[in-house]
Amino acid sequence: MPVSRRRFLLATVLPMLTIGVTGALAVASGQQTAAEADSGTDSSTAFPASTTSGSVVQIVAHPDDDLFFMNPDLSRSLLAGTPLTTLYLTSGEADGRNEANGGAAKDPQQPADRAKYAEARQNGIRSAYAQMATGNRAGAWQRTVIPTAGGGQAEVDVLVAKPHINLVWLQMREARAPVADTPDSLHGLWDGRIPALVPQLATGTPVKQSFTYTKDQVIAAVSGILERYKPTTIRMQDPTPGRYADTGKYTDHQDHMYGARFAQAAAASYAGRVPVGQRPRFTVQNYLGYHNGTLPHALDPQTAETKIGFLKTYAWHDKQNYCGSPSGCGDRKVAGSPTGHNWAQSLRYARADNSSWLVQGTTGRLYAFAALDGQMAVWNRGAGTGAGAAWQGPVLLPGTGIDPGASTVRLPDGRVAVLATRTVLGVHPQDYRREIVYAAQSEPGGPFGAWVALGTPETNDESGTSAISSPSAAADAGGLLTVYVRDSRRTLRARVQQPSGDFTGWQQLGGADLQSDPVTATDSAGRRHVYAATTQSVVAWIQPAPGAPLAGPFPTGLPATTVPLTAAPEAAGVRLYFRRPDSGVVRTALVTAGAGAAKPAVSSVTEAGGRAGYGAVGVAGRLISGRADSGTVSTTGLGGPPAWTESGMLYAGAPAGTQEPGGATTTAVLGLDAELHVTTTLPTPTRTTWHRAVPQA
Repeated sequence: MPVSRRRFLLATVLPMLTIGVTGALAVASGQQTAAEADSGTDSSTAFPASTTSGSVVQIVAHPDDDLFFMNPDLSRSLLAGTPLTTLYLTSGEADGRNEANGGAAKDPQQPADRAKYAEARQNGIRSAYAQMATGNRAGAWQRTVIPTAGGGQAEVDVLVAKPHINLVWLQMREARAPVADTPDSLHGLWDGRIPALVPQLATGTPVKQSFTYTKDQVIAAVSGILERYKPTTIRMQDPTPGRYADTGKYTDHQDHMYGARFAQAAAASYAGRVPVGQRPRFTVQNYLGYHNGTLPHALDPQTAETKIGFLKTYAWHDKQNYCGSPSGCGDRKVAGSPTGHNWAQSLRYARADNSSWLVQGTTGRLYAFAALDGQMAVWNRGAGTGAGAAWQGPVLLPGTGIDPGASTVRLPDGRVAVLATRTVLGVHPQDYRREIVYAAQSEPGGPFGAWVALGTPETNDESGTSAISSPSAAADAGGLLTVYVRDSRRTLRARVQQPSGDFTGWQQLGGADLQSDPVTATDSAGRRHVYAATTQSVVAWIQPAPGAPLAGPFPTGLPATTVPLTAAPEAAGVRLYFRRPDSGVVRTALVTAGAGAAKPAVSSVTEAGGRAGYGAVGVAGRLISGRADSGTVSTTGLGGPPAWTESGMLYAGAPAGTQEPGGATTTAVLGLDAELHVTTTLPTPTRTTWHRAVPQA
């Protein structure tokens, strides 16, 4: 589809792409920044405006996981014309009864038939994808068989009207229960409780060969699918969702969790086996699952309504037999509740939803970080701003297993450190864990040293499923780090670097029901602030004086948020940015420290206005950037006109921004093409445009 046509669709077709009552939409693609206009630089020739590019592979456990947990990112990608493939690991056959309301009232005339129910779910998925991509749920598909690298066969469905949209079905047996002990499952296979997992072939599938998969064969099969489609963005579910504190049960379906672990292992195998040049670099985006149902809604009503409409198509809500299949045209279990258990009204990233991955180094230098191919990638920009400043990279730091979601800290001498979590797959199932690592420059502007492992506050994977947040860090006047992380019990923990360079053990800083990654900032008096969102509000820890131990947690009295927080120093305090539930409008409040260990003062909440959206926002001075309800990266000025300037680009993770000396601002995102895209403006911007930081050779 031509770019101009894609922009028209993104701006006008979907009912979710609405302009806020106090704002207006301004499409920025092809426009100049103020800096470029003042310098006489034409961005259309020097830096072509960024639009959505790259390719996506989604890996999910069941048919409908993509619709519940990866939409609207999914529908945005389809409308943008992005080549997209979804791989379904299991058939999702459940109890074999295609009945509404979860089959609560058993129909004796409808015996259980898992093969037919699996076929009905396939039919529903094909219909939903055809509707999202073309507007016609009855769009034709070509169904074929391919051999897998794991020794079995997979069904591949190609949308005839848009052949860059593919569905791949491995058709393995599902667990048939969210949390019950069922060894014949992805969980049992991962843990070595069964030697191989059997298939559950759907009625009507062109796959006729009987096969089984060992653990290594599943990894090989998924890795082979990645090699076939060569994605620049891999979307997968959350491999470490955690457990509920009161019951000890998983907060997500076991198939989601262990399917994501197989996806992790397959992505690592693919990256290590196929050299760059024979494949593009790729980034990973993880999505929260069932836990969405316990959190405030993240999507605005129009976006949620459109998403639910696609789920109704999948659910065969109207029961019209337009597909001609005796198995049914969709999943009637979902028809009884198209929102699931409060899932459809949200989309949340389980990783990489923070805005602290862009940082200033020595004067004029910037560093940006993101996980590519399971390694930490570094881009750097030399002194200067605007069109005259050259970015270089990415350079990949040694060491694999790096998860999405980098954060940074600037040390007093101008050195930069980057932090992340690292997944250790291990040889044995019990070796699996996530741990915190950091790497620092050896000198200001110099190379980064080796990764330093800080371990994890979790004693083992089984107790909390390694459900730690991305880390956040702060440095004291002597350059010693304190690293903060949310543990699986949803409390705040910290390790403190000593003058010897060693770190203390994990200290308990309290809190309860922490949902977000912790965020840190230092106010003008040198006092450190740490914040985390809960289900109902935001809590704070603040130093009563520079260098003193943190006091808190303090209640802020702030209203509920959609979870991600951004913090930036302002005047004598720290300004927090977050989104309003059931709206997505960006809100902000200023928090200032109280006297001594007194409760902090919190300003009234104000709104940036303009359009709704979802996910974390980036802040650079008064410039705010974030994901609009269209899914594209957009910017607005805090305290200025409420209009958001929208780009033509979808992206992964969250934007990050910084205000540089002199007042210029730079904001960065990682595109779906796994490339860094930036925009730089003067202190009084009128327009923004995004371009690749490092132009194509």
